[in-house]
Amino acid sequence: MADVDDIRAAFDKFDRNGNGRITAAEYALVARELGDLTTSVAVAEAIIKQMDTNHDGELTFDEFLAARQG
Repeated sequence: MADVDDIRAAFDKFDRNGNGRITAAEYALVARELGDLTTSVAVAEAIIKQMDTNHDGELTFDEFLAARQG
């Protein structure tokens, strides 16, 4: 299991504007930078929807952490 500090570092990489939330556009951008050319914004929206417990369309650190530890 990943350390919380490692998960925070990953979250911060996805949270490009530093507002504490990951949008589908940010998720798709980082996935592409990491070499996953199949992750479009639509795919990222579907991924986020699975982890988004408050259903606002974005990921908070707590949601990201829960998905990584679950």
